[in-house]
Amino acid sequence: MIRVLLADDQSLVRAGFRALLDAQPDIEVAGEAADGEEAVRKVRELRPDVVLMDIRMPQLDGLAATRRITGEEELADVRVVMLTTFELDEYVFEAIRSGASGFLVKDTEPEELVRAVRAVVDGDALLSPGVTRRLIAEFAARSKEPAAADALARLTEREREVMALVGIGLSNEEIARRLVVSPLTAKTHVSRTMVKLGARDRAQLVVLAYESGLVRPGWLG
Repeated sequence: MIRVLLADDQSLVRAGFRALLDAQPDIEVAGEAADGEEAVRKVRELRPDVVLMDIRMPQLDGLAATRRITGEEELADVRVVMLTTFELDEYVFEAIRSGASGFLVKDTEPEELVRAVRAVVDGDALLSPGVTRRLIAEFAARSKEPAAADALARLTEREREVMALVGIGLSNEEIARRLVVSPLTAKTHVSRTMVKLGARDRAQLVVLAYESGLVRPGWLG
């Protein structure tokens, strides 16, 4: 059973998400929070698998709350999905850099929300359907200049190649087709790369791909 915490200052939004998620046979809403401070407390108390976190909340905003959650070692297994009203939200990339596993717009289709919860539990990075890889590249370019690529030295040539493909938004299946290997082999390369670089999930791997200079904005394969 996948346990979800809902963090949003609008009670109607939480009620709608709860009704949708509780109707799924493999998902349950473990709790709710109306602000960032409460969200952090509830995560520590309930240890949910996934937090659906609104970016703009009183007391403590979603970005700060996410940084607190992802910064605590004992909460390393908790995945945060940011909720935003607008696809072109200026905080989207900063949310991923803060440790979020992805984001969704609040008016996303119900089935997409359910798929999102399952996807992040499986370790996949998540982007709202209307948000393109080009948008992520744009935010990555604005975040800072590419850092020294020292961290990449510990990767094999194939792992760097796989990381670049993750960076431009390809799934394991797409990477497998591009490299002419099996999906399992592609998944293994991705997992090993994440372990070597200390990345929480694919979203963090995307960030590292840009910040190391391995991938540059506009390289969409």
